[in-house]
Amino acid sequence: MVKKEFTYRGKTLEELQKMSIEEFMKLLPSRERRKIKRGFSEQEKKLLKKIEKGKKNIKTHCRDMIILPNMVGLTLGIHNGKEFVKMDVMPEMIGHRFGELSMTRKRVLHHAPGIGATKSSAALSVR
Repeated sequence: MVKKEFTYRGKTLEELQKMSIEEFMKLLPSRERRKIKRGFSEQEKKLLKKIEKGKKNIKTHCRDMIILPNMVGLTLGIHNGKEFVKMDVMPEMIGHRFGELSMTRKRVLHHAPGIGATKSSAALSVR
């Protein structure tokens, strides 16, 4: 079985990594293209500098940062409001935002009803 090579809009990962941000911007959907065209915020510029230096385990609060091809292979800590969630950036994540991949809410798991929840449970002992 042949392993399928990753492509984004017809470009391989190597081609994407060789592109400038302006060239890559043309491949993105309109919302992401407009964000890059407006320019990155100061926090996002600092994050990009850390990535260019090759730092490991970068932590960030920039949940609205777009995942660029030069971020593939890094391990980032994305803040979800309480803690930093470790995320390995894979080629399939290109063009998405960090916030889409780091959930802020936990799944609700319901258990048995507590004491006082129903009339019959009031008759039960506390033990």
